[in-house]
Amino acid sequence: MKICLICSHGGHLTQMLHLMEAFEGHETFFVTYRSERTRNLARRYLLDYIGTNPLKMAKAALATLIILLKERPTLIVSTGSEIAIPAFYLARLMGIKSIFIETWTRILGPSGTGRLVYPVSNVFLVQWPALLARYGKKARYEGAVI
Repeated sequence: MKICLICSHGGHLTQMLHLMEAFEGHETFFVTYRSERTRNLARRYLLDYIGTNPLKMAKAALATLIILLKERPTLIVSTGSEIAIPAFYLARLMGIKSIFIETWTRILGPSGTGRLVYPVSNVFLVQWPALLARYGKKARYEGAVI
């Protein structure tokens, strides 16, 4: 199985790196931001930081579409940040399965990214049981990444 791992370059990347053992035996590649932390990742596509800029989001969506068409992953997994938003909507349109893991720092309230990708994710995991009540029936608690 080919898996696209998409996350921002800070704590979301740290959480993803804690999950790498789960992907052993599968082909993986990263989609993340350009930074000192990401330049040494083995297989990676590096995007410019999006933040809350709609034009940068559109540019990232186009870049992500090109990556997904080139790589044709079976699954997309994200631990968060806005970089995941275009990927999850494109995955839905392209028939690619997706798993979103809400960030460990969200204990009582959902993240903006979580709220936006919840409707289109195939699997939606939270890392705190208290957060289940803030999402719908799709949300599951299976434990924490860290």
